[in-house]
Amino acid sequence: MPRPLRVIAATFALLLVTACNSASSGGTAPSSVRGVTADSIRVGGIVSMTTASGYSKKDTDLGARARYDRANAEGGINGRRIEYLGAEDDGQDPARNLAAARRLVQQDKVFAVSPMSSVTFAGAGFLDAQKVPTVGWGTLPSFCGPAHLYGFNGCLVPTPGGTLNQTWPEGLAAVLGGARGKSVALIAGDNDAGKFGIRTFTQGFKAAGFQVAYAKAAVPATSMPSDWSAYTKEILRSGPGGRAPDAVVSVMQTPYNIGLFTALKRSGYKGVISDPTDYDPGLLAKDATKQALDGVHVLLQFQPFESDSPAMRQFKADIRKAAGGKDVPLNMHMMTGYMSADLFLSIAAKAGKDLTVESFQKAAAGFSDTGTLVGDRAEPKGQKESFGCGALVRLKNGRYEVAVPFRCYPPIPFG
Repeated sequence: MPRPLRVIAATFALLLVTACNSASSGGTAPSSVRGVTADSIRVGGIVSMTTASGYSKKDTDLGARARYDRANAEGGINGRRIEYLGAEDDGQDPARNLAAARRLVQQDKVFAVSPMSSVTFAGAGFLDAQKVPTVGWGTLPSFCGPAHLYGFNGCLVPTPGGTLNQTWPEGLAAVLGGARGKSVALIAGDNDAGKFGIRTFTQGFKAAGFQVAYAKAAVPATSMPSDWSAYTKEILRSGPGGRAPDAVVSVMQTPYNIGLFTALKRSGYKGVISDPTDYDPGLLAKDATKQALDGVHVLLQFQPFESDSPAMRQFKADIRKAAGGKDVPLNMHMMTGYMSADLFLSIAAKAGKDLTVESFQKAAAGFSDTGTLVGDRAEPKGQKESFGCGALVRLKNGRYEVAVPFRCYPPIPFG
């Protein structure tokens, strides 16, 4: 056989042997799994870092980085380090959210997206179709049902046939000494999320025994009012006999809450005010903001920073290390990023050394643990309902204090 032909034949034989060895070794070669190599797992995030109103969730990225840093310091996940690319800023814009999802998958080749925290999730369908495990704050319907999307504290948007988290109504009932004979006003932005929030919380507060005196998604979602008097006048006359309700609950973001709460207080309102977003010491830097939020009860769906559990001490130590050894003010966005990363890491660890999307999904299908900063976790339960745990904190004299301790409440059927 001429020498060139012998070389070609030998090369072909070598390729054949290599292919046979690969096929007989079992499993999937790490390079064939998007974002997974023999020693790393590539992960990215999507977070609303900037918004038109000035509201920012940028510290979500720091929280995620803190948790991934600890995982790497402890040897990674089944021998693989987490290569965290940081979070893309979607600017709270649906088009940018989808573009960020496409970029992370098609250009950066990530295995997973964690955290995802925004009021828009236009990239949800794309990520699920591309089989990208995605973990974030389950305040959007996209986290409730799709196979590859997970809320770090479960699905917080109930669906027909599912259940409704009662942390907020039951917590405020405890603050008011019971719900019997008490009235509540609910207000939200005029968008799909606000309308759905009004629907769900109306059912929840009624189930807890409250009279829902006012429930409207009436505030323009694209432009914050400069004059809140039209809203406050209607709210303050909505209670029994035209009196003010016992509690006003806002399902809006911080800039809106500051405007509404300031107007309520100037009108002489003395009842309970509550919202789900304003647990952030950074908000207290301005006197006007501090005055607006003073006395407000904030809903939390995780252990308060004021608690002294081992898990909370670990969280604080991880954040401090990720922040360069500085004691930075803690906020709920850090917790969102941290616990999104924690749920991803926990499921990936259970998936074992042979990490693929299929092995991750199989591990998630039977995943559960207890005693975390968001309570007891379980999948696939978390893709249909929340984990049902929470607390209320109150801002008093420039400091947050625990008003209702962290606990888990039985859910109610949602319909």
